[in-house]
Amino acid sequence: MSLRRRLPEPIAPETTDVVPQAPRSSLVNSAIYSRGQRVRSLTTLEETYAALDEADDGFAWIGLYRPESDELMSLAAQFGLHDLAVEDAITAHQRPKLERYGKTLFVVLRAARYLDDVEEVEFGELHLFIGSNFLISVRHSESPDLSIVRRRLEEDPELLARGSEAVLYTILDAVVDGYAPVVAGIAKDIDEIEIQVFDGDPAVSRRIYELSREVIDFQRAAQPLVGILDQISNGFDKYKIGEELQQYLRDVADHVVHVNERADEFRTLLRDILTVNATLVAQRQNTDMQKVGQSANEQAEQARKISGWAAILFAPSLVTGVYGMNFAFMPELQLPWAYPVALVVMLATSVTLFAIFKSRHWL
Repeated sequence: MSLRRRLPEPIAPETTDVVPQAPRSSLVNSAIYSRGQRVRSLTTLEETYAALDEADDGFAWIGLYRPESDELMSLAAQFGLHDLAVEDAITAHQRPKLERYGKTLFVVLRAARYLDDVEEVEFGELHLFIGSNFLISVRHSESPDLSIVRRRLEEDPELLARGSEAVLYTILDAVVDGYAPVVAGIAKDIDEIEIQVFDGDPAVSRRIYELSREVIDFQRAAQPLVGILDQISNGFDKYKIGEELQQYLRDVADHVVHVNERADEFRTLLRDILTVNATLVAQRQNTDMQKVGQSANEQAEQARKISGWAAILFAPSLVTGVYGMNFAFMPELQLPWAYPVALVVMLATSVTLFAIFKSRHWL
């Protein structure tokens, strides 16, 4: 997802065997490795510098969590880190990238995990400085958990013996492996959305839109890894990377390609689902309008019938109403044929009106 969701939990130790830290120190784990074994565990940066100077063929892995600028400046002075890379590590909020400053690599990665209850991808930012005899990891969130990576490497001395490059590749693998649960969580929610669409849930449109945004943010974290891995691959020959590490990296690259393909599929699928949902909503609205129109037509038909019969019955009522006024002088009342004529007039008027209304389909 996006940088707007930073992991807020309090700092957790990178490993369970970390010794007490000095006040305000961001150092969570620092060790010297030689020939695939941890030979020294250090508690301060100064101790690490001294131990590394004493090591003939070892390298240091220094783990930091949200370090202060003075700590990074100390590391920059010791290992010759470039000012621009140090500035990026201090300010954070960087896109995934790989940059080479002389003999030092600077890598920014975005770890991810899926929060299924709120359907959001939560990101953790990780900065790496890699040199021939050191690797500095700077975390700005709890994710990724580098203690797992460190234990994995320490349990594989043959891989760890290959130096800081092996640590870089293992961290890359851990970050990419962490994308798999995100892919699975998004796929599960898309399946639920498909059911929701055909059930006619009116809230599904918002859900589709919000999940689409999460997929886009996820792509922004995963897509740059393709270029990062290509850059590393292009340096295999120049920096004499062993065949085993090359195979290891190619496996990571395959996983990255799969993740990005799945993310592309999700975007396409959500776009299609949104289109289908809009079509179904329009169909339901048309059906509702047809029902309303049919009901209005039926009501109009009933109104015409009532009006027609009212008009038919009004004519006799008009005639009888005239003679119900009881005027003193009504000469036609004295005629013997007046009553039959009145009946004939009423009947003829009613029949005429009935015929007219019938011809116009009012009755």
